[in-house]
Amino acid sequence: MGDQRFPKCLKCEAGPLVPLSDYGREGASIRYKAWVCVNPDCGFNIRIDNGDISFGKSVEQSFK
Repeated sequence: MGDQRFPKCLKCEAGPLVPLSDYGREGASIRYKAWVCVNPDCGFNIRIDNGDISFGKSVEQSFK
């Protein structure tokens, strides 16, 4: 990943927030759809869903 630095999680202050990307309904790339704390005890996240910003929802693995 090189020398990239990510912002510190403001909830737990222990883990960094890392960006996650996804694909839209029609296959268009969505860069930085979510930012997630990598601290497994924290799980804080910020997401964009259909233009709405949400945070704090539980993060779960997708089986698609």
